[in-house]
Amino acid sequence: MTSAIPSSSAPRPDRLYRRLIREVQAVGPTAGPADPAPVTEAEVAGLPPVVRRYLRFMGVVGRPRVWSMSARFTGRFRLRPRLGWMPAQAWQYNTNPDFARVFVMRVRLAGVVPMVGRDTYVHGHGHMLGRLLDRVTVVDGHGEEFDIGELTTYLNDAILVAPSMLLSPATTWNPVDDHTFEVSLTDVGHTVRARVFVDQRGAPYDFSTTDRYAALPGGLVRAEWHTPVADWHTADGLAVPGRVAAVWHLPSGPLPTSPAG
Repeated sequence: MTSAIPSSSAPRPDRLYRRLIREVQAVGPTAGPADPAPVTEAEVAGLPPVVRRYLRFMGVVGRPRVWSMSARFTGRFRLRPRLGWMPAQAWQYNTNPDFARVFVMRVRLAGVVPMVGRDTYVHGHGHMLGRLLDRVTVVDGHGEEFDIGELTTYLNDAILVAPSMLLSPATTWNPVDDHTFEVSLTDVGHTVRARVFVDQRGAPYDFSTTDRYAALPGGLVRAEWHTPVADWHTADGLAVPGRVAAVWHLPSGPLPTSPAG
């Protein structure tokens, strides 16, 4: 999808945003209190050089750590390989140190019939719910696969939007080479891992993991998942991803579920 926007730059709340607020109030994730002290050079000095370069590009050093964030996305989405692209809008809200994520999305099947989707990760449990006309349930996923998958998505969100949320003992960082590092996140007995690829500036251009499950016609399949980033811009002095795609790498070939363009 495109246009990840920090909450301070977000447009006026719309109907979907109000839906997000209701969902957040319903599941009750906890966050904060915020630490007003900025992230210092000393805090990141022990991290691998490639990770420090990434954190500097993202604007982490010298700013207070993020304890919650909201973002808005617009773009296109599809559910299955042979289905057409659908216009999509989404809002999300993430918190820490109790890791939580609430994501709501609206798409129009065949460009006409609205479907509202909700993904949550709260208290170690993931849940995916999709309803046609916001009334008829067509997707209702929960269990260990969703616990792992939603925690991985939280990690992806933090890497691309708010990495200071990961500066805690729950996260480990390991270098691979001058342009790649591995990151892992542990919560409620689950540990998820990913590789992050950065350019010379430290800007991430891809995120890769095998800790998510693709919903295929035959059921859930653990598969390699990427979120390549086409470009970056600046908002309120922070690096913000512009065009971001989501792509499953399956034995049958790549399956984009959200294109960058």
